Amino acid sequence: MSETGGEGWGQSGNPTSVFAYEGHQGPEEGGMKNEGEMQKGEEEGQGKEEDEDYDSPPERQIVVGICSMMKKSKSKPMTQIMERLCKFEYITVVIFPEEVILNEPVDKWPLCDCLVSFHSKGFPLDKAVEYANLRNPLLINDLNMQYYIQDRREVYRILQEEGIDLPRYAVLTRDPDRPEECNLVEGEDHVEVNGEVFPKPFVEKPVCAEDHNVYIYYPTSAGGGSQRLFRKIGSRSSVYSPESCVRKTGSYIYEEFMPTDGTDVKVYTVGPDYAHAEARKSPALDGKVERDSEGKEIRYPVMLTAMEKLVARKVCLAFKQTVCGFDLLRANGHSFVCDVNGFSFVKNSMKYYDDCAKVLGNMVMRELAPQFHIPWSIPMEAEDIPIVPTTSGTMMELRCVIAIIRHGDRTPKQKMKMEVRHPLFFELFEKYGGYKSGKLKLKKPKQLQEVLDIARLLLAELGQHTDCEIEEKKGKLEQLKTVLEMYGHFSGINRKVQLTYLPNGQPKASSEEEEGPKEGPSLLLVLKWGGELTPAGRVQAEELGRAFRCMYPGGQGDYAGFPGCGLLRLHSTYRHDLKIYASDEGRVQMTAAAFAKGLLALEGELTPILVQMVKSANMNGMLDSDSESLTDCQQRVKARLHEIMQKDQDFTEADYQKLAPTGSPSLVNSMKIIGNPVRTCDQVYALIQRLTSQIRKRLEDPKSADLQLYHSETLELMLQRWSKLERDFRNKSGRYDISKIPDIYDCVKYDTQHNATLGLEDTLELFRLSRALADIVIPQEYGINKPEKMDIAQAYCLPLMKKIQLDLQRTHEDEAVNKLHPLYSRGVMSPGRHVRTRLYFTSESHVHSLLSIFRYGGLLDEVKDQQWKQAMDYLSAVSELNYMTQIVIMLYEDNNKDPGSEERFHVELHFSPGVKSCEDEENVPLGFGFRPASAENQEKQTNQGSLEDLSQDEPDRALPLSELISIRRSPMIRNRKTGSMEVLSETSPGSSKGASYRLFPSCSRQSPEIKPTGLGSLCSGLFSASVLGVSSSAPNLRDYVRTHHRKPPLSPGLPFGDGFEGCSMVPSIYPLETLHNSLSLKQVDEFLNAVCEDSSDAHAKTMKALSVLFDTSSQGYGQAHTYPPPKALSSSETPVRPPTHPLCLSSGPPSTVSSAGPSSPTSVNPSNPAIHFSFSE
Repeated sequence: MSETGGEGWGQSGNPTSVFAYEGHQGPEEGGMKNEGEMQKGEEEGQGKEEDEDYDSPPERQIVVGICSMMKKSKSKPMTQIMERLCKFEYITVVIFPEEVILNEPVDKWPLCDCLVSFHSKGFPLDKAVEYANLRNPLLINDLNMQYYIQDRREVYRILQEEGIDLPRYAVLTRDPDRPEECNLVEGEDHVEVNGEVFPKPFVEKPVCAEDHNVYIYYPTSAGGGSQRLFRKIGSRSSVYSPESCVRKTGSYIYEEFMPTDGTDVKVYTVGPDYAHAEARKSPALDGKVERDSEGKEIRYPVMLTAMEKLVARKVCLAFKQTVCGFDLLRANGHSFVCDVNGFSFVKNSMKYYDDCAKVLGNMVMRELAPQFHIPWSIPMEAEDIPIVPTTSGTMMELRCVIAIIRHGDRTPKQKMKMEVRHPLFFELFEKYGGYKSGKLKLKKPKQLQEVLDIARLLLAELGQHTDCEIEEKKGKLEQLKTVLEMYGHFSGINRKVQLTYLPNGQPKASSEEEEGPKEGPSLLLVLKWGGELTPAGRVQAEELGRAFRCMYPGGQGDYAGFPGCGLLRLHSTYRHDLKIYASDEGRVQMTAAAFAKGLLALEGELTPILVQMVKSANMNGMLDSDSESLTDCQQRVKARLHEIMQKDQDFTEADYQKLAPTGSPSLVNSMKIIGNPVRTCDQVYALIQRLTSQIRKRLEDPKSADLQLYHSETLELMLQRWSKLERDFRNKSGRYDISKIPDIYDCVKYDTQHNATLGLEDTLELFRLSRALADIVIPQEYGINKPEKMDIAQAYCLPLMKKIQLDLQRTHEDEAVNKLHPLYSRGVMSPGRHVRTRLYFTSESHVHSLLSIFRYGGLLDEVKDQQWKQAMDYLSAVSELNYMTQIVIMLYEDNNKDPGSEERFHVELHFSPGVKSCEDEENVPLGFGFRPASAENQEKQTNQGSLEDLSQDEPDRALPLSELISIRRSPMIRNRKTGSMEVLSETSPGSSKGASYRLFPSCSRQSPEIKPTGLGSLCSGLFSASVLGVSSSAPNLRDYVRTHHRKPPLSPGLPFGDGFEGCSMVPSIYPLETLHNSLSLKQVDEFLNAVCEDSSDAHAKTMKALSVLFDTSSQGYGQAHTYPPPKALSSSETPVRPPTHPLCLSSGPPSTVSSAGPSSPTSVNPSNPAIHFSFSE
């Protein structure tokens, strides 16, 4: 007889017993039909012999009794495990029938030596306790402790006593007869329970563990409302609700919400030394349960860290439950236990069934064999040997994708400034701690309400006494009141008030102000509103997210036949380490959430996605820019710009030298359109006057008085917007305020796209002229010559550059990420492999600055590097970095190169100028297409999965490879001159190249291959077509849609006519163009080092910024709680090296891949100029 289960199993291949109970023998009662899923060594035909085995036991048998509700005792996991347990030669299993448990006294229950008994709905736990006291069997799970597990308060108390990390919480106990008498104070964005404040997002759990109605409440700044979780019903586990108020009856635990990036980890122990963990999509994310083809919830086994294994041991021992399930939340570099479920088995894992039966069997034998005089030696378990998967063939592995993306289409940004001196404003300033820094930002509904109350009060007083002591200007107060009353309610995303302390009042700005400045201190109040993400902006972000998947190779099985499936497979199998960051502006955060929704194929509302997936505490300038505090250099640049633009004469040769020293074609072109800047401003001013008079006429016409414009704007509000620009653009002396040009362009761009149906005259002419002006003013505000551009860019981008450098360096192993468990991952070929994705959503200033650094920071020499020269020509022909502009950095690893060699890691730089503008089709600069390294080696190697050959994961495949390659080999016919660029075309139909056509023979390099599955016709939306064998550079989303039976979301061309889902047309997005595809990581790292070291005072600034940034950045949505400092794990410490040391990149086998986890606070060592990060971001 072959031994079936390895050490510790019965010596006979047959089970020694079937489940029995006094005469109810046989497979019927026990439900133990052999399912043919036993281990390989089993003999055929053993099912029939079970009865004989049972009739003639070899020695005294150890009886294991199963005492639980029938639904549990006959479940598949229990059946599988008990079947395996019976393989122990001396163990017999007996199932207690449900009717006996419920109706018979305990002295009539079957006898057993070891009892497996656990509570579930309807189970008489009291009787089980009584039985255990009567018979005194060995208990696998302690029964008295199961009373505690039914009460979440007790669970938390025990966890706390054991020193196990859990979320900060408070218990609210209500007397059912007097529910109103309780210690709960509810605010708009927080609750206070027994004096403890929980800002939203927070979680509300019923104290009874059997009640699964857990609610999560979201902050108003993220859209408010709540997510209601429940026991899975079909394919749903939660639903979003607009209700923002907490429940008023019942007792609850309130706890802070943990930002876990949308995954939960379920841990299953079998004794203190065995724990199996699985990750699944968090039910709070979009409430849709991911199921496989058999309808089972999709979960993936993950590795536990050493700390987590210790937690599993503590939970198992503290609750005295050998078989025990509990939930872990991985957040901020820590693991928190948020629920203990008691007896619970893993579903659908043969390996777990084997392990569980082995552990339980050995435990029973170890305890009971001696007293039964059964010969038994405890087997020595071999340690799990770690599996190191090797990669096949020569290939380059995608390791890291970093993208910096501008937010999507928004309503025009508006602001109003007024000087205030009323004591009420000073009181408000003091109340919120304005004197600490001399500045104050008010965004919360309660704070905005207080500002509104002051404005109303002052206006009321002004109404009664015209001569009273109120210095605030009436018109400005009325505007303040009007704006704050808009929408009828406050939502923090819409508006903000900034107050700045002026010790000597505001200096007289210009000759137009009548009286001189008042004596004494004042406050400058700046009110900002508008700038919200529009429905079109959401669509753009979601579509871009969907198209972005195509950068990741592979994808079949459940994912076959729709694009970007490789990423979804990576992500759903927890091999994708994704972090999304956004600045603290609402439009940027909503763009990030909409992008995540498209990227990960989520459903439903953006609020839950935003709160769980987007990290955004104030990141100290990593993605935010405080426009109020411009650098000296920027002030000087603005002054020079204003001076040049105020000359009432045509631009001279000297002006071209002054304004466009870099000779950028887009600038020179705009200067030619403008000619005389003052005359052009006159035209723009006249056009604005014409526009406002047309709107006034419309308002007088009763037919259009209550006309609804795009995004629920009214004609009244539109008029206010334009009248304010008309007032501000030209002052009383007739000089133009050049800083208003971007606002004018912003407004006219918005109206030509979204309100074209009004048919206002001359808007396109206003668009053309203001665009030409804006194309000079906007980019040049970030510096006119190269040194200025670098100086200003460094002021904006230093923390972000450091972070990008860190992202690129962390290509080695890390403790805190979800790692797949190689032994349990069936159907995943390379469980050790990871791709890291870091997405940074930000505003125009950061995108301009970052691009300046790559362009002017000396990354490559244009003279020596033809590819870079062409990229620079392309960039200087791009006039506007529009919404959804992307800068993408991709890192590959070539496993065939020596780990220490410079060729081991390879970096690519790609760029897209974002959304198409309404006149772009004719004069758009052409890039050279999307050319990842992978596309250049096509003829040499047709099929070597790049990231991994995902087609081996599952039996069913995506398109046959030959078809894909033929898609990519279609000839390229494209020959257009743009500026100085000749685009090569290839027309020989017999050519076998196509996608792999080498545009730049000078940079020939043996560059490996991404398997073609990911690209090809499926993803024409994201990549420039010049290399994909299609004949246009436009993102061909229509084909993309046709392929995927979807209504076309993005319409090219001019924004007129019917639009997307009731809103106007949504313009499409320019495809990614490759700027360079053969950089070494060493080159990029040295460049980033040089740029970061370069700015003289940068060091002190960065130290300060980074120390704050990484203390707070990852604490979820705008939270600023403090967390206990994590224990320093040496493996997760990566110093950013000073440039004197060579950058050595360790790279072990592919199982040690890039995988960073959540972050923990930074420790900065002041004595060492290198910044040491001990967080795992």
